[in-house]
Amino acid sequence: MTDVLWTAPVATGPVDALVSVPGSKSLTARWLVLAALAEGPSTLRHPLVSRDARLMQDGLEQLGARFSGDGSALEVHPLPRPDPTDRSAEPLEISTGLAGTVMRFLPLVAALHVGPVRFTGDAAALVRPMGPVISALRALGVEVTEHGQAGHLPITVHGAGHLPGGTVEVDASASSQFISNLLLVAPCADAPLVVRSAGTAVPSLPHIEMTVATLREAGVEVQMRTGDDGRPEWEVHPGPIRAGERVIEPDLSNAGPFLAAALVAGGEVGIADWPETTTQAGDAYRELLTRMGGTVWREGPDVCVRGDGTVHGLDADLSAVGELVPTIAALAALADSPSHLRGIGHLRGHETDRVHALAVELDRLGARTVEHEDSLEIMPAPLHGAVVETYEDHRMATAAAIIGLRVPDVRVVNVETTQKTLPDFVGMWLSMLHTDRPAGGSW
Repeated sequence: MTDVLWTAPVATGPVDALVSVPGSKSLTARWLVLAALAEGPSTLRHPLVSRDARLMQDGLEQLGARFSGDGSALEVHPLPRPDPTDRSAEPLEISTGLAGTVMRFLPLVAALHVGPVRFTGDAAALVRPMGPVISALRALGVEVTEHGQAGHLPITVHGAGHLPGGTVEVDASASSQFISNLLLVAPCADAPLVVRSAGTAVPSLPHIEMTVATLREAGVEVQMRTGDDGRPEWEVHPGPIRAGERVIEPDLSNAGPFLAAALVAGGEVGIADWPETTTQAGDAYRELLTRMGGTVWREGPDVCVRGDGTVHGLDADLSAVGELVPTIAALAALADSPSHLRGIGHLRGHETDRVHALAVELDRLGARTVEHEDSLEIMPAPLHGAVVETYEDHRMATAAAIIGLRVPDVRVVNVETTQKTLPDFVGMWLSMLHTDRPAGGSW
């Protein structure tokens, strides 16, 4: 129920916690797709178990993949090889929820299916941009029917059982997912597939680097280069996908709110099993939190942050790590100097318009913000309690929780939206603070 309020707990003293976060949402999504397209069965260890991951798994199951096992190990049996001459398939309908990876990745997988597959989603998903997905499919000769507003869900993909390969130009200025989706299915094409960036910029490049890395781990040949026009392009050669056995890294973006708690409340927070090397955008927290006043170090397999309650403002280009912006913005509202978060215009097409939502909700709490098309200025001011809307956006909920560590009476609307990627956020947050759940209810 969206009218249920959760009062974020105020930290009563310094924090001291070692937190284990679930598997990476982004890596789980990519390995689920690659395992479903692989040449044989595979095992994914420690995948994320959340609403987004469940929606991805459900969609792949409808297309013919089979899954078994539990949250610690998921056995994946790939999609059956399609028979392009078989026209007897019943129409399918896949719900994407509000998951960007599901709504942008699975239509390309559906092109390898024989028959019509309709995609729809939550109300908020129907306003998220899908134009580049539709254009790419049509460029590859796949028939797509748009049922509502052009360039948005719902759509039907009329799969013919194969993709021809060739060259596709994609405007990915709104989301790197518009390139990753093509790269993930490219090994199944009839010929090499070249994906060229046609937009003015490609945000969140670490996510494309993650896609390339997972493909290479699965034995796929991928080349990255700069085209004659200076824009990046990627070439993927057809061949078998060998997913094998893969261990999913902890989600470093989801680690951010817990690490931020050390700066806000003082004390130390560690994140267990932080990878030594990673393509996850969340690895940038180590540098960003240092700049904002934290002390960051590695202790064995863990990364730890120490703070003394002092938070410094930040002027930074966050175009490559947009998913970290809500956490950084929450810290900026508690900082001792202004912040300017730049290069974040693409966040307007995420679960909500995150730039506008952050400006509205931070202002509601007493901060002073200036919203620009591609950036957000945050000027600290005395904050006060308020009801904070989350817009069905999990990162808006966790941002409010960070501010609530210092500001009493921050009441969060529908904190359960965190189940999208962090199924027990409230329990983990209370455990970090060594606080029990209130008696008589979940929240």
